[in-house]
Amino acid sequence: MLEIGFWVSLVGLCFSYFIYPLVLTVLPVRRKKALPDVKGAPPIRKVSLIVTVHNEAARIREKIENCLALEYDSLEIIVASDASDDGTDDVVRDYGDQGVKLARADARKGKEYAQLQAIKVASGDILVFSDVATAIPEDAIRRMMRYFDDPEVGAVSSEDRFLARDGRIVGEGAYVRYEMWLRKLESSRAGLVGLSGSFFAARRSVCQDWDIYSPSDFNTALNCARVGLVAVTAPDVVGFYQDVADASREYQRKVRTIIRGLTALSRHPEVLNPFKFRLFAFQVFGHKVMRWLAPWFGLTLFCLSVVLAKANAVYLIALVGQLMFLGAVAVAYWMPSLRDRTLLKIPFFFVQANAAVAHAGVSFLSGRRMTVWTPSKR
Repeated sequence: MLEIGFWVSLVGLCFSYFIYPLVLTVLPVRRKKALPDVKGAPPIRKVSLIVTVHNEAARIREKIENCLALEYDSLEIIVASDASDDGTDDVVRDYGDQGVKLARADARKGKEYAQLQAIKVASGDILVFSDVATAIPEDAIRRMMRYFDDPEVGAVSSEDRFLARDGRIVGEGAYVRYEMWLRKLESSRAGLVGLSGSFFAARRSVCQDWDIYSPSDFNTALNCARVGLVAVTAPDVVGFYQDVADASREYQRKVRTIIRGLTALSRHPEVLNPFKFRLFAFQVFGHKVMRWLAPWFGLTLFCLSVVLAKANAVYLIALVGQLMFLGAVAVAYWMPSLRDRTLLKIPFFFVQANAAVAHAGVSFLSGRRMTVWTPSKR
């Protein structure tokens, strides 16, 4: 029985990171319509750009200026204020003569509730959602709209780029490359199971069923699957935002994000029904559920390896391998100057990410929910 538990735990730990993407690679690719040339293509859709804020008086002016500089003629800009009380709304009103609209929530009920207020007044055929911390390149909207020429596409996600304090792009390591590869696999099959919450677009019809208690990036992907559409990634559309300088804040941001994801799945368990959602259900299971279970599989694997190490050389080798892995994490933890080395960086990031998943899982089971939204200070 212990041996069975060992192998089940090993498969469970590896499933989301290795087995799941390999399964996707052998599945047929969705046929996609060729995209038109972005150069000189006239805008044919009315677009509403919704920027969600809460107490961002210090940054909202810069964000509005960024939006006004975008190269898209038929663009409506709406700032969705989550009951800001620091003067943010007054700054937005200063731009009223330039067409910028304010949609203010009557009470602070979270990011999605504020977005809903903007959706109600938006006139665009396509709704684009962005956070105040995200800088959008001038041609990004125009590039993003090309993807909607494919009638099967219901939503389009940008790709995130992190900027260091000196302006350098950071986070281009192995993990980011892996995540971008996985997103492309999902995008070309049943669609993304989650969009970039800082910058994505969706057809207006997809945004009609707006769950204010679920993250909009997941809920939009789910709504696409409900109506037979897909959410896709746009590698040529990026959003830039400053990296979080404080590592503890970044850890807490991950915990909050995972709790929000767990909340969404608990509200919409039907998404795991393969008879209704087919391949999309498998993708949610492989990418979300199994990744959230990974730290518990890993803990069980380690404990069983200790117990079984004397019984068989295979289990002893497995234990030694795990101890070496954890040793690399310990070195990276106690010697931060060495963390940029690949042999230490990958194990350290893997354990840190799974610690956040475990933390979020325990918090969620303890009753914690993340309805009210607090943007990370960067």
